[in-house]
Amino acid sequence: MPLTSFFVLQPRKLLSISRLFIVGLLLMATVGCSTMGNSNNKQREPEPDLSELAHRAAQQMIASNPDLTRYSPMIAATFVSIDNLSQSSTFGRISSEIMASALAQQGMQVREVKMRDSMFIEESVGELILSRQVQRLSSQHNARSILMGTYAQGQDYLYVSTRVVRSGDAMVLGSADFRVKLDNNMRSLLEGQGGW
Repeated sequence: MPLTSFFVLQPRKLLSISRLFIVGLLLMATVGCSTMGNSNNKQREPEPDLSELAHRAAQQMIASNPDLTRYSPMIAATFVSIDNLSQSSTFGRISSEIMASALAQQGMQVREVKMRDSMFIEESVGELILSRQVQRLSSQHNARSILMGTYAQGQDYLYVSTRVVRSGDAMVLGSADFRVKLDNNMRSLLEGQGGW
């Protein structure tokens, strides 16, 4: 090959190699950016709803005390606000209902007190059970245990504490705690307690 041809072809080869190198770098950068973008756009799992949390809590209660079902039948009291034990809401009433249903599915016999005329149900509160009423109501309904619960409202979550207590001596037989995301749906269930 003549020396002049070498000097003429060499810059062209260098230019082609440089172009390939730049194109390769751009492709790698594009792939890297798209991979980073996808990792940030992953769908977050939705937070569990009240029903799912109550069923988990019931399973936890039975797992921690497999003999819990021996204390059937059980009656359920409306869950109340921790800040005012004589106050409840739609949230307190439905929480109690769902929790009682979840325990029934775990084998607990739950007595439905709304079907009996003998228990006074205050329309805006529900089946509140205060300590002075426990003995009377449990004997009246032949209940060996009572489902009770309290809830507290935080900024982003509602915190629920639920217990099954023995009606004879108020000993806690099982308990579970959970929190529910405080969204517009939960806020609407709390409105009945006089504000949120």
